[in-house]
Amino acid sequence: MVRVELFLGLAVLALWIYSLIDVIGSDEGGIRHLPKLWWLLIVLLFPFAGSVAWLVAGRPTGAGRGRSPHERAVPEFPEYDRPGRMAATDARADEEFLRGVRERAEEQRRRHREEQRRREQEGPGAG
Repeated sequence: MVRVELFLGLAVLALWIYSLIDVIGSDEGGIRHLPKLWWLLIVLLFPFAGSVAWLVAGRPTGAGRGRSPHERAVPEFPEYDRPGRMAATDARADEEFLRGVRERAEEQRRRHREEQRRREQEGPGAG
């Protein structure tokens, strides 16, 4: 009888530890029904019932959602690793956009320099 109780106690402890690690390691966006902090509190305060509830109702589904064609498969930077983050898929269009940005920035710099020269020529107190 003691062996059965010891075995069940160890099984509940293992389930509790697994659930705690799973809650902590899960992505906030994939967790179902409650925020991550609530699931963590439930599992901490109610080891057996909270762990079972987490596995049944809170754990992210295994399949997940599909990626859109504009999401990176593997992000280059960890700060961009979030669902729905868009990335350029056409290198030529991306390069055209960046060239346009550079041209606009250079035009703004040129106009600013001309404005500064004009103000310097007018002298102090003119503007």
